[in-house]
Amino acid sequence: MNIIVCIKQVPGTNKVEVDPVTGVLKREKVDSKMNPYDLYALETALRLKEAHGGVVKVISMGPPQAKEVLKEAFSMGADDGVLISDRAFGGSDVLSTSYTLSQGIKKLDGFDLILCGKQTTDGDTAQVGPELSEFLKIPSVSNVTKLIEVTNENITVEMDMQNTVEIAKINFPCLLCVDKDIFQPRLPSYLKKMATKNKEIRVLSLNDFEDKNTDNYGLNGSPTQVQRIFPPESNGDHELWAGDGKSVTTKLYDKIKELKFV
Repeated sequence: MNIIVCIKQVPGTNKVEVDPVTGVLKREKVDSKMNPYDLYALETALRLKEAHGGVVKVISMGPPQAKEVLKEAFSMGADDGVLISDRAFGGSDVLSTSYTLSQGIKKLDGFDLILCGKQTTDGDTAQVGPELSEFLKIPSVSNVTKLIEVTNENITVEMDMQNTVEIAKINFPCLLCVDKDIFQPRLPSYLKKMATKNKEIRVLSLNDFEDKNTDNYGLNGSPTQVQRIFPPESNGDHELWAGDGKSVTTKLYDKIKELKFV
């Protein structure tokens, strides 16, 4: 089985400063890590490989330092890694990101299954996986919490749909977005880390893609843009009122009226 896992490097803390002028996150001096949900996707891929054989490839889109999460994947058991990196891809929204990933995956040697984490901790859109499957013209399902059966032709999974649990059988090739309940990710292996520390990571740029039209990538290819990111203002002003229910209710109504909420 040829499995591709999409992984992403995200900030390792939620205390990321925001540039007050540009409104973007200051990532330069922030520790980074692999997106937690992607660890579940990678663990799923490794277990499928152990049970059915095959190869696990990891692919990521980001700046050169994103190679670190690919190396982490190697230390967990991934066989190969590809980084999609080019200044032309900067500022991508979920649609542009999905299209860029699809172009990178098309440069690989085929696949049976693509695994993605449910979402990323820095974006939380949960849209890249489904959009990627659309660009690749393959079926996909999300919120996968259990693998039920795997054959040479298809895979049967269980999905947590919040109010219901559903079961789906999907023919290969396909894409699954897995949730955190599927498997407990293994720890990186020091021996694998040492054995793969000099392993080559293939880097793909815009020039490597079939579609080299810059209008389809980065800010140019993003129909949505974040106008501003800012930390919420802290407002500790408060009043304490004493009295019975009727008097407090009257005070609350008068206050709401004073603030012109009604």
